[in-house]
Amino acid sequence: MAVAELDPDFSCRFAGDGVEALALLKDEHFTPGIIFMDLNMPRMSGNECLTEIKQNPRIRDIPVYIYSTSADPKLKEECMELGAQDFIVKPSGFQALTDILRTIIV
Repeated sequence: MAVAELDPDFSCRFAGDGVEALALLKDEHFTPGIIFMDLNMPRMSGNECLTEIKQNPRIRDIPVYIYSTSADPKLKEECMELGAQDFIVKPSGFQALTDILRTIIV
């Protein structure tokens, strides 16, 4: 909803977990411009999924933004070392999320 608020023409695809995300990303007809990924996902963590993305030559250069409720600097550092573009701490409100996304996608 926050992305649609900024750009109604922006197309989003969703995955329920890291395994599903990697399956979507293996489709050579689908190459996203940006990936937003929760750090805590079922079946495969965000860090595990990020590692897989960065090992795939076709998609490794797509910016990946990790999204988490944690503000732990160690987690942020680990994600950045794995190749994340940035680490976004989930804001408390919709407008704050929209403001963060505005700096990324607009």
